Amino acid sequence: MPQYAVLIWEAVPAEELPQEVIEAHMALDGKIAEAGGRSVAGMALQPASTATAIRGGELTDGPFIETKEDLAGVFVIEARDLDHALALAKMTPIVEGGVEVRPLVGFQVVA
Repeated sequence: MPQYAVLIWEAVPAEELPQEVIEAHMALDGKIAEAGGRSVAGMALQPASTATAIRGGELTDGPFIETKEDLAGVFVIEARDLDHALALAKMTPIVEGGVEVRPLVGFQVVA
C-alpha cells in the first residue's frame, strides 16, 4: 500500500495538552487499523524552541519558519490511496491546529 506522512501542527504545547487528547493519540493506531489502514511509525517532537535551523551553512536558534502552530509530531501511515489517507489523518486529535498529509516517495528503513 502507498505510504503517507501525516505532519501534526499544534498551537498548544505538549505539556498543556488535555489528558483525553493524549489518550486519543495513544488509541490512534487502533482506529487507523479498524479503518483499513496501518500506522507504520510515529513520533512526537520536542518544542520548536529546541530547534536549530541551518540556512546556507549558518546556524540559528529556533525553527526554520515561525508559525502560529508548531510542528508537534509526524507519523507514517499506509493507505489505499490519497482519499483513504486523508480520511485516516482526519482521526488525528488536535486541540488547535491541523494535520498535513504528504505522499512518500519510497520509504526504506536504514539499519
